[in-house]
Amino acid sequence: MLEIQNLCYEVEGEEGRLGILRDVSLTIPDGKLVVITGPNGGGKTTLARAIMGLVTPTAGKIIWNGQDVTALDVTGRAKAGISYAFQQPARFKGLKIGDLLELAAGTVLRHDEQCQYLTRVGLCANDYIGREMDASLSGGEIKRVEIATVLARRAPLMIFDEPEAGIDLWSFSQLTKTFQAIHDQGEATLIVISHQERIIDLADEIVLVSKGQVSAHGPKADILPGLLSDGAMAPTCYGKKEAETRG
Repeated sequence: MLEIQNLCYEVEGEEGRLGILRDVSLTIPDGKLVVITGPNGGGKTTLARAIMGLVTPTAGKIIWNGQDVTALDVTGRAKAGISYAFQQPARFKGLKIGDLLELAAGTVLRHDEQCQYLTRVGLCANDYIGREMDASLSGGEIKRVEIATVLARRAPLMIFDEPEAGIDLWSFSQLTKTFQAIHDQGEATLIVISHQERIIDLADEIVLVSKGQVSAHGPKADILPGLLSDGAMAPTCYGKKEAETRG
């Protein structure tokens, strides 16, 4: 279980201290698929980065499976079983994708195992295992490879920051199926930052973050109707042919 207790994060602004996260408290039970959504600049990504240890909160606690991980760095959080997929992943010139998957998994992977992870994010494994993580990959490709490394780590807590950004429609559809499969099989607790209706619709629980605070949190059935009526999330995207059939 993930417990966030009175979490605050402040930065220096032109007019003094600026509160990015303001007394955020949240409990996420094991095995849940939780989507964090809300307006741009509201604090969603900062909250996710604080959970991973990428930013240091100025107050509050983060407790994962009974362990206070607030003082742990990124490496310590990873060892504790927390993984993170960036909205804009890094590139690693000279490092092949197959090798990166093995680094993430912490063991040598058979060819079919590497294929499985890449297939789950919509990539043809034979075309990618031997490629380097460099500028030859598009933004969408690099994003899907990173998500595959998160799957390879098999961490009990997986955090995905806007995983739909920069990927094509078919891969987006494959991605939603992957999240659903992880959830159905009880592989991990999932936290997904997203504005996309199709991803939000997968959630057990929805957390609405606005102005650095949790403005709503509850089961999808309770929160989703309000988001739909307020127009607070991005509509589902369709390909041209599908859009025409829908009128």
